[in-house]
Amino acid sequence: MTPETRGLHHVTAIASDPSANAAFYVDTLGLRFVKRTVNHDDTGTYHFYFGDGEGSPGSTITFFPWGENGREGEFGAGQTETTAYLIPGDSVGYWRERLAEADVAVAERERFGATVLSFEDPDGIGVELVADPDAEGVGSTWTESPVPAEHQLRGFYGVTLAVAEVEPTATVLEDVLGYEHEATEVDAGASPDADDRSRYRYRATGGGPGSVVDLVETDLPRGRMGAGTVHHVAFTAADVDEQAAYRDAYADLGLEATEPIDRTYFHAIYCREPGGVLFEIATTGPGFTADEAVDDLGRDLMLPEWLEGERDRIEAALPAFDPPESHPEGGR
Repeated sequence: MTPETRGLHHVTAIASDPSANAAFYVDTLGLRFVKRTVNHDDTGTYHFYFGDGEGSPGSTITFFPWGENGREGEFGAGQTETTAYLIPGDSVGYWRERLAEADVAVAERERFGATVLSFEDPDGIGVELVADPDAEGVGSTWTESPVPAEHQLRGFYGVTLAVAEVEPTATVLEDVLGYEHEATEVDAGASPDADDRSRYRYRATGGGPGSVVDLVETDLPRGRMGAGTVHHVAFTAADVDEQAAYRDAYADLGLEATEPIDRTYFHAIYCREPGGVLFEIATTGPGFTADEAVDDLGRDLMLPEWLEGERDRIEAALPAFDPPESHPEGGR
């Protein structure tokens, strides 16, 4: 039996220009730049983490910015269509105006009784803000954010996964991750290839922020990973013992998850579900203060111990990067 599911831990995507990526998520969306490190598997690529005031699990979207020479991805089946953040119920007007001032095109719709603002980041990655009157007081605000505390993003609401068939992915959500089917509704006009499609909502048994996974079917071919696409979706486990239970549940379905991998700030296991989406399960600790004080998060390039001896080489190989204006090293 798997543990009570705790919802999302983080979402990791691929960007192109690192400066434009950081400017959007910090200066426009008001998230904190909580960690600047490198992809442990490709040290010539930055790994950026943006989240709430403390980089809490369930608030953090992360990016591998490949730079101008990186391959462009192609959205399709087996990929994340949108990543949704929670906002207070009375913040819709604020965000509608803020995004318009930033020349971000926004579509507004009602979904499962909630107002949703949908838009794209500079690389075309789908982002949504979902209004919820219970969002007030959720998450850790960032005092230096360009967004007032009462309107800041309150951590994840959920993700929408596009798959060729709902059932295989739904089986993993239910039998491995412990999600439950909550509702289904017609998702009229959600995207050019999605006329009156059905949206299947699943919710983590633990409830709370980041507990929603929506599944939609697409006729598009399997997507191609690259800039402008989501690399993986990570769910939360308390520790490696819980991860072991999830690995056993994967095995019961004939799926093989990796052994735990040390990512410095959490331990992670990975398994690609039958629909093509790469699922990670990450532990809550040790967290982003493992190598920086909370007041200094995101200030410097942090490397794991096993890469410190290569710092000069790594820094020389990384692409040019200008910190966002709202960052401690920026212009404000």
